[in-house]
Amino acid sequence: MRLTRLLSIFSLITCVCIPVRAQSPGGDSLNAPGPWTLSDCLDYAMEHNIQLRQARNTYLSGIEDTKQARAALFPSLSASTSQSLANYPSSDVTDNNMYTGSYNLNASMSLFRGGSLSTALKQQKVQNEMDLLSVEETANDIRIAIIQAYMQCLYAAETVTVNRSTAEASKAQRDRAEEMWKAGSISRVDFAQLESQWKSDEYQVISAQASYDEYLLQLKQLLELDIMDEMNLAGPEVTQEQVLSVLPSKSDIYLAALDAMPEVERGTLSVRAAELEIRQARAGFFPSISLSAGVGTSFMTATGAGTATGSTPGYRTGNQYWNNFHENIGITLSIPIYSNRSNRTALNKARISAENTRLEKLGIEKDLLKEVESAYLGALSNQSRYVAALQQEDYARQSYDLTYEQFSLGVKNTVELITAQNELTSAQQEVLQAKYMTLLNLELLDIYQGIKNL
Repeated sequence: MRLTRLLSIFSLITCVCIPVRAQSPGGDSLNAPGPWTLSDCLDYAMEHNIQLRQARNTYLSGIEDTKQARAALFPSLSASTSQSLANYPSSDVTDNNMYTGSYNLNASMSLFRGGSLSTALKQQKVQNEMDLLSVEETANDIRIAIIQAYMQCLYAAETVTVNRSTAEASKAQRDRAEEMWKAGSISRVDFAQLESQWKSDEYQVISAQASYDEYLLQLKQLLELDIMDEMNLAGPEVTQEQVLSVLPSKSDIYLAALDAMPEVERGTLSVRAAELEIRQARAGFFPSISLSAGVGTSFMTATGAGTATGSTPGYRTGNQYWNNFHENIGITLSIPIYSNRSNRTALNKARISAENTRLEKLGIEKDLLKEVESAYLGALSNQSRYVAALQQEDYARQSYDLTYEQFSLGVKNTVELITAQNELTSAQQEVLQAKYMTLLNLELLDIYQGIKNL
C-alpha cells in the first residue's frame, strides 16, 4: 500500500539534511535565496510536476472525445467532385477528346442504433469525470511524496545539528583528555579512545551530509527542478503542542476520507461506466436505421467524341448542368439476425466486467480504511513514543553531565564517558524520529480528510 510503503521508507531514516539555496517559490530566478516552506513546495509541484501535467492533458484529451461523441448525434455532410478526360485516338471519330465532370453533396444521419450513440456520449462524460478525479488522485500522491521528502529533510537537518553538536563535544573531550594525559591524570590508551570517538563523530557528520544530497535530489525531482539548482528549505519551529495535538476519532476521519479522497468517487463512477457499457453491448441486438440524402449534377464536353464520322452527334453542353441535376433520399434498415454470438459474448463480458468493477470499488474502500487506520495508529503510537523519548533524553543528558564532571575529576573512565555520550546521542535521535514520524502521520491524516492548507 502507498501509505505503508512511505512509512516504511521514512522509518529507515537515520540522518541528514542541511539548508541550501534554490529558486524562490514566488520568482523565476533559480538562484534566489528565498526559502521554501512545505506549502511553497506543494504549490510549485501542482504547477510543474510532469506526472500531474500529463494527467491534466489526459483529461483535456477526453474532453475532445466527448465533443466528438456529441457531434455523432447530428447529421454529417460531405461534398465531392470528380473531373476526367477521355482520349479517343481513332481517326474515324469526329472529336478525339471528351471531358466529364460531376458534383455531389451528400448528407447522412443515424436515426436509431439501439441507443448506442447517446450511451456513448454518457460514457464519455463519465470518463471525463473519472479523468478529472485521476488528476486529483495524482495530485494527492505528489502531495504525500513531497510531504515525505520534506519531512525527511527537516528531520535530517536537525540530525546534522545533533551530530555536529556531538562532534564538538567529542572535540572538547579530546582536548581536555590531552591536557589530562600530559598531566599524567589518564593513560595514553584513554586519550586514544577519546580521540577515536571524536573522529568517529566527525565521520557521522560527513556521512549525514552525503545522505542529505540524496534526499534533496528526491525533493528536487518531485518539484521538477534541475539537478544543479540550489534549494533553501525553511525549517519551521515545531512545538510539543503541535506534535501532541489531539486527534479526531478514527471513524470520523474515515468517513471524511470517503467523501474527500478522489479514488473513492472514481470507483463509484467506474461502476456507473460499467453499467453504461452493458447498455452499449445490449444495443447490438437492436436494428439500426439511417437516413441519407444528396444532390448532384454532371456535364460532358464535345459533340461527337468517340463516335464514328457521320454518326449521331454526342451530348450538347448547353443545359447539361440542369438536365443532369438530381436529388436523392433514402432510408436504410439493418437488422441483426445472426452475428456468430459476438453480441451475446459482448453483453456477458460487460456484465462480468461490471461485477469486477463493483469489487474493485469495495477494495478501494477497504484499502482506504487500512491506510487511515495505519496513519491513525502511527500518529498515536509515535506521540507516545515522543513523550517517552523526551524523558529518556532528559535522563541521558543528566547522566552524561554527571559522568563528564566525574571524568574530569578522575572518578569515571573513558569507556563510561563514551557510553554516556552515545546514550545521549541515541536519545536525541529517538526524539527526532518520533517527532517527525508523528508529523508525517498527522499530515497524511489531514490529506485523507481533504485538508490541504499545509
